[in-house]
Amino acid sequence: MTQTLRILMSQRSIDHLGAGVQAVMCPHAYELLALEDAVLAQRTDADVAFISREVTGASTKHEIHPALHQVYELLRQSPRLQWVHIHSAGADRQIYLDLQAKGVKVLTSSGANAQVVASVALAGILALARRFPLLWAEQQAKQWRPMLGERMPRDLPGQTATIVGWGPIGQKLGSLLQALGLHVVAVRQHMTAPTEQQHQPVHMVRFANWLEVLPQTDWLVLACPLTDTTRQLVNAHALSCLPRGAHLINVARGEVVDEPALVAALQSGHLGGAFLDVFAHEPLPATSALWAMPQVMVTPHAAGHSDGNERRVGQMFLDNLQRWVDSDPAQLAAT
Repeated sequence: MTQTLRILMSQRSIDHLGAGVQAVMCPHAYELLALEDAVLAQRTDADVAFISREVTGASTKHEIHPALHQVYELLRQSPRLQWVHIHSAGADRQIYLDLQAKGVKVLTSSGANAQVVASVALAGILALARRFPLLWAEQQAKQWRPMLGERMPRDLPGQTATIVGWGPIGQKLGSLLQALGLHVVAVRQHMTAPTEQQHQPVHMVRFANWLEVLPQTDWLVLACPLTDTTRQLVNAHALSCLPRGAHLINVARGEVVDEPALVAALQSGHLGGAFLDVFAHEPLPATSALWAMPQVMVTPHAAGHSDGNERRVGQMFLDNLQRWVDSDPAQLAAT
């Protein structure tokens, strides 16, 4: 590396990762550009950018706050930009698609929060299986109603969970569900994965055949990226293939689901309930029927939030920076 490498990141990231960047870059020349100062000065000479969690803040991909919009415009106007590391596991925001179209490599933090998201999805399954939303409502009403008769929860062991997406999140959740005695079906793009570690066999199906497993599915769990294949994958027909009383868990992307069809399936009683962390539009509009449904749990795209993520994501960025310095860009973590 013969020229000064200009690295764009927030001041918070500089404070936290500055020493790590120095260790990676030594003895190469580099300059850390504070994102806040770069926006004010309209510096568009960065070679590398790190978009950490506090940069996107409370913005969603549908509603972008003005400060973040300025950051995005700076990235778009940076002709030297070669790669960007982002804090999220998905790269479906329009800015990242635009950068990729210009030849900029977008590196995600896939796997950094896999254990967290898998645990949250499991919590949603357990809460719905034990009818916690119903019990919570009755607690607020100070009602003592034993779980007898039709209110009796089903045993989880022996039920089937179909997990759409077999990346780090799907695999971790699969292991957790197997430990609880559930049968696990994985819907995935590719059928071979020699590095996976599973305690018990998992039935694998391709997306082309995924409807065939839905009639035996008690829990449909979405943990997949948003792609042309998965967009609107869970539509009215797919929902109708599920047995009456099945549940949906979505910790993937809201656009994977046909939301009006989901609302209709819940209102009709065909779908027994849902744990939803993501939505077709975020924030979820106050007019959405999902808010008031007693069998639905709504969370604000928070399944991946945990205080350990910042460290894990930062280390991923440093690892990619090391690969770049070592002149091995082909080994940069994939999008």
